Amino acid sequence: MTTEQVPNFNKPHQNNLVPAIITDAANGAILMLGYMNEESYALTKSTGETWFWSRERETLWHKGATSGNTQRVVSMTLDCDLDTILVHVIPNGPACHTGAYSCFFNSVTGNQLQNKNQAQISNQWTDGYFPINYPSSRVKEAE
Repeated sequence: MTTEQVPNFNKPHQNNLVPAIITDAANGAILMLGYMNEESYALTKSTGETWFWSRERETLWHKGATSGNTQRVVSMTLDCDLDTILVHVIPNGPACHTGAYSCFFNSVTGNQLQNKNQAQISNQWTDGYFPINYPSSRVKEAE
């Protein structure tokens, strides 16, 4: 019988938080990066939906509680140092607060860099970036 590994929330440089990389279980797209503390990690496991610690608001944050864009957890995997979590989810809408499918849509250009814009991955909520009826003022903010 193996012992379940748990995140190491006690690393001094991480302020009792671990990064949580959120991916779409259906296509592997990277949707967002959030941070979990022990409480949000426990809530994620017990509810089957993603919970994070908001570093800006300094409070727990249930992804989609306001927008309805929840994320149902399919699996969670820890990295080799137990200080980063990879979370595969089934999203119930766009992941980004801008309305984009993925938070990773600002491509960095340069010598021999490829465009791997995650928001361009085909999905059911957007035209590749933003919802079709998304207010144009918010698109400008996100650009």
